[in-house]
Amino acid sequence: MSFFDGQGMRSLKLLEMGLSATSARRDVIANNIANVDVPGFKRSEVSFEADLRRAIDSERDFLEQPKLETIHPGHVDGRRPRDYRTVEAKSHTDFLSTMRADGNNVDMEDEISKMTRNQMQYSLYVDRIGAQFRNWNSFIRMA
Repeated sequence: MSFFDGQGMRSLKLLEMGLSATSARRDVIANNIANVDVPGFKRSEVSFEADLRRAIDSERDFLEQPKLETIHPGHVDGRRPRDYRTVEAKSHTDFLSTMRADGNNVDMEDEISKMTRNQMQYSLYVDRIGAQFRNWNSFIRMA
């Protein structure tokens, strides 16, 4: 197994997924901000990190638990970890809260704060992806 097939590729995949999630989140936040004055508009948000954490935890738990032994070749061990590569950013609309009398629930200060945080996360992912490729470049030059 080469370096490019192991943990390095997993890290790159996780960074790529995070980058995609921040892009989706940016679009959702921008839509919320654009509709701040629309009566009855309900804000949306993106979930990703918690789902990814659950998938990674399920993989770790699966590896730590003893394997179930079957007594017949037709029996199937029903426990399967969730593949972290299947986790996607999902948009959810908040129908439960209302900020104003017209039914709109967009809080401009909160959205700006989320946009700033999301931009910082995006910058971090881009920086880490760049560092990953710089490390690989150094590795290749040493070989």
